[in-house]
Amino acid sequence: MNSQTGSVGAHSASGTRYRPGDVLRLECPFSEVTVTAASQFHVSLRWPWWEVDTAADGIEWNGDIALPTSADHSWGDAYFRTMPQEDFLKVGDRCLVGIPPTVVHVLAVHRFDPPLATGWLPRPASYLDVLRQGESYDAGIEELGYQFDPVGGEPIQLELLFRPFAFLEIGDEVVDRDGRAWKFDAPWCWHPFDGGRPSTPAWPLDLIFREGEPTPEAVIAVAAATATGRHADELARWVELTHAEPLTPA
Repeated sequence: MNSQTGSVGAHSASGTRYRPGDVLRLECPFSEVTVTAASQFHVSLRWPWWEVDTAADGIEWNGDIALPTSADHSWGDAYFRTMPQEDFLKVGDRCLVGIPPTVVHVLAVHRFDPPLATGWLPRPASYLDVLRQGESYDAGIEELGYQFDPVGGEPIQLELLFRPFAFLEIGDEVVDRDGRAWKFDAPWCWHPFDGGRPSTPAWPLDLIFREGEPTPEAVIAVAAATATGRHADELARWVELTHAEPLTPA
């Protein structure tokens, strides 16, 4: 991860604060582009959504983005697709490029202050790391998933399908039905204050800390949201949408 400031916290984009665990529908409408180079393994397209950043010190970008053909081992992992398919394109062809509707879940959020110099404009102030439906995090795979700027030049559209524990904020502290105190660091990442065996809190939950003393409205909202149901229901809904295993602490 080439980041000046990294974070797994929430991110604000178009009024939505994305955070790890979010399940999204991702799509980029198809736009017409020109093929500038073609080989057995890649085709290069004149990217229509970015501009060359002439002020990027030591970084030169020629305005093209290379996409794999089916002969390349990474073709199945690519998010952007062309119509016609990459294999049938040659230099000078006009084609469409975009991302078909894809269900993903957010693995991590990264912020950059100042925005990251990449060689193109706009410079990203943040990235989302996402895994597509059916993919689970695997520490043994170096280049798993897709990283993108949610508010960059590409007209990527994001729809929030599900947020596990949407009634909580990262860093909240709660007391569960059994009197155990917990800190909520991220979905599937709960830390008990009693030093006991990590597991999951028993609902209902009583909110005791949210960046200080929580507001009465926040306390009521958490109590109401956990008055019925259980932790396992949140997990079941997430797995149903992602077809993946949740990222849990080691």
